[in-house]
Amino acid sequence: MSSTLLEVTRASHEEVERLERLIVKDLQNEPPTNKDRLHQSHRVRNMIEQITSSTNKLIEIYEDKDGARKDEIAALGGQTATGTNVFSAFYDRLKEIREYHRRHPAARVLDANDEYEQLLKEEPQIEFSGEEAVGRYLDLHELFNDYINSKFGEKIEYSAYLNVFSQPEKISRKLKLTRQYQEYMQKLLEYLIYFFERTEPLQDLDRIFSKVITEFEEQWTNGKVEGWENEGQENVNIPAEHSAIDLDYYTTVEELVEVGPERLKEALAALGLKTGGTLQQRAERLYLTKHTPLEKLDRKHFAKGSHGPQQNGNALTPQPSADAKEIALIEAKVKRLCDLLQEIIVRTKENVEKKQALTYEEMEAERDEEDVQAESESDDDEQQIYNPLKLPMGWDGKPIPYWLYKLHGLGQEFKCEICGNHSYWGRRAYERHFKEWRHQHGMRCLGIPNTKNFNEITSIEEAKQLWERIQERQGLNKWRPDLEEEYEDQEGNIYNKKTYSDLQRQGLI
Repeated sequence: MSSTLLEVTRASHEEVERLERLIVKDLQNEPPTNKDRLHQSHRVRNMIEQITSSTNKLIEIYEDKDGARKDEIAALGGQTATGTNVFSAFYDRLKEIREYHRRHPAARVLDANDEYEQLLKEEPQIEFSGEEAVGRYLDLHELFNDYINSKFGEKIEYSAYLNVFSQPEKISRKLKLTRQYQEYMQKLLEYLIYFFERTEPLQDLDRIFSKVITEFEEQWTNGKVEGWENEGQENVNIPAEHSAIDLDYYTTVEELVEVGPERLKEALAALGLKTGGTLQQRAERLYLTKHTPLEKLDRKHFAKGSHGPQQNGNALTPQPSADAKEIALIEAKVKRLCDLLQEIIVRTKENVEKKQALTYEEMEAERDEEDVQAESESDDDEQQIYNPLKLPMGWDGKPIPYWLYKLHGLGQEFKCEICGNHSYWGRRAYERHFKEWRHQHGMRCLGIPNTKNFNEITSIEEAKQLWERIQERQGLNKWRPDLEEEYEDQEGNIYNKKTYSDLQRQGLI
């Protein structure tokens, strides 16, 4: 049965409504693991894209640029070239429907709900490297190698690189105006965008970047872009290799010719050199500055009216070019993405530091354990525990039997003032706590030994009174050294301390 334009309109509206309901239903479920969260986000993102596509189709139909919708509505009303005939249009349409069902007697109505419900069980394929661990960590090893092997980078460890890659403002502006730095920042931005789209598919990256661009244009106009401030420009007597063209990447004049006449002209003008001549002459003149300082160049190479590099400071001051603005904008986007991914960056640092202390076998075992734990967590969440009496959980994670609960008095609460009014549930836990560190620490703070004499004592006042009575009782049986301490003379006779002292004073010993 042929589908009319009005039927397409109705079906598109129905599809949009069904997808909206599915999105609400999917987001009502809290994903138990990070992998499930990613699948849910990508499912929702795919459904939003389908809604957008159907909406654009509806907009085209309602605009009706070719007049097809208007003609179809007129045909339903019976308006033909010969006049208006409602019954003729009705019976023509009825005849078409009957003819369709006669040719397709086995046709049956399909329930679209089942087809759409399958979308909730879909698990989108998301590509992650092994180092990224399903979006939990960043994988910046390739960019790290580019950084440490570049002129603007430093020879540092990967863990230290994770602290500095999001801080391009710390790199000298002279080094930023090189093609190598621009290519590095472009690769870094592309990776962060790709990672962000995989881990946060519901975020509107275009809207985020449009806001970044608006703020950047305002700051750039006022000269307040961090690392590119007008008042913070470098010394005017900059080396030639850090001008608009980085000569370190060119080994011959022929390679420099490929840059083009305009770029060569800009670079020569920035150095106060002559900009005329053929393309080959310009390249040769600029190539001289690679190995020869401007102060030692022949004055014939300088432009007319230029009095040398020392007196031509304005000519040597690097002006913010289109390339500089483009690099600064890339830096602004990178810093914004790093702010959004700050939690993942911190987690990556911790993972790298942890892996440095593990062997390969330990890392593999830990990864397998994380996968098993994630699966077990998702299985446990699916099983709801029935516990209407609020019984304590046993070692297996299930409520203990009610008879055991009553037998051990687990429902009875005991409080101990010495432990800071801590509550202990059940007689067994209460008796056991007298030997635990919490009670021992409380007794030590009171200056009382934690002996068996103080079992069942939970009040601070009672403990102090009992300790005073014990001290008084011990005073009757107190050890007296003058009577009980023993001394031995040369002949082996044993005396107490008092007798020995008396005999010694008399000179008898």
